Amino acid sequence: MRAPEQNIYNVLFLCTGNSARSVIAEAIMNRLGRGQFRAYSAGSQPKGAVHPYALDLLRKLNFEVDGFHSKSWTEFSKPGAPQLDFVFTVCDDAANETCPVWPGQPMTAHWGIPDPAAAEGNEAQRRLAFAEAYRMLNARISIFLSLPLRSLDALALQQRLDAIGKTPEPGTPASAA
Repeated sequence: MRAPEQNIYNVLFLCTGNSARSVIAEAIMNRLGRGQFRAYSAGSQPKGAVHPYALDLLRKLNFEVDGFHSKSWTEFSKPGAPQLDFVFTVCDDAANETCPVWPGQPMTAHWGIPDPAAAEGNEAQRRLAFAEAYRMLNARISIFLSLPLRSLDALALQQRLDAIGKTPEPGTPASAA
């Protein structure tokens, strides 16, 4: 992890397709963590485009969406890529894949969220799945941002990161919060 004198932590959110959950997490972290965190997202098998419902939701919540695109996680293991401090998988498939070796040995955790792109039903039900993914990610990221990062040793921090991923519902405090 970065030395305390470096102000910005780099966070990568991973999902298989990098079309919904990881992009939503990137948007939330960049808004809530502005000045302390810089978030990115990527996928092991990127879909090539961000899901339109994810973009619609973010627009409705006043996020700027022009810069979002679906990209491979290999972009973050190449020379010149940002040095990552944290890598969070937000889908079970990506968590079970062999990830690239990240320069700098970032802290990692799995924060699995149901895939809103796989939701079934009418349009309102499918859009609700995206809103629910947003709520869950927003809750987990908020808990993460409240951690006293500079005062936790690596083991304590890892335990708290893992506990955040087990937060069952938005608004439910994690045992590590």
